[in-house]
Amino acid sequence: MNELAVNKSFKHLDTITALFVTVLLISNVASTKIVAVGPLTFDGGTILFPLSYIFGDILTEVYGYARSRKVIWLGFVAALMMSATFMIVEALPPAADWPNQEAYSKILGLTPRIVIASLIAYFAGEFSNSLVLAKLKVRTGGRYLWLRTISSTLLGQVVDTVLFILIAFSGVPGFSNSLIWMLIVSNYLFKCGVEILFTPVTYWLTGWLKQQEQEDYYDRDTDFNPFRFSNPRQSSVR
Repeated sequence: MNELAVNKSFKHLDTITALFVTVLLISNVASTKIVAVGPLTFDGGTILFPLSYIFGDILTEVYGYARSRKVIWLGFVAALMMSATFMIVEALPPAADWPNQEAYSKILGLTPRIVIASLIAYFAGEFSNSLVLAKLKVRTGGRYLWLRTISSTLLGQVVDTVLFILIAFSGVPGFSNSLIWMLIVSNYLFKCGVEILFTPVTYWLTGWLKQQEQEDYYDRDTDFNPFRFSNPRQSSVR
């Protein structure tokens, strides 16, 4: 194992972080619309949200769980700030000549229940995904990236999807049990399908980043507590 400087700088970590948070925030806004594509029914954010798991896979695979943990928390704080801002703006009285308060409330007027569901699901799903990927990387000696990314996504997405839809919509008028389960199944199948479809892109990006950053982190001695914020001390590069 080679010593890793605590403050080691990377060329592309900031870019991946920015893209991860951007995808997360756009997905949350787009989720206000329920869409139907063929036999699938899902919220609009599902179209883009799977990319956050792809970026999460890349972060953990290249930079390690500890750095991925920091990015996940940044996304959590950003989503919380966005939701709080939307709710505060909705509560403020509109200008006398502004006629769109009702439209704003319907699209961006988030209820505390939706916010809580979104944050809990994101937190549990992303950390499940990162944890499984990191542990499988050590178990497989860095081989079978496709197996590790797909396996971690299958778990992370089921945690995320089930938690969000059950917390957000259970007991809500208009959301029957059949619709809720249709949303869960459709969301899950679509998200996992995107991950599988993008596997070649994930392979290319991780390989390119490892070469660019001269980093290929193995979480052999990592503390996987999601509430621990210290920097990683060691890395193993193959």
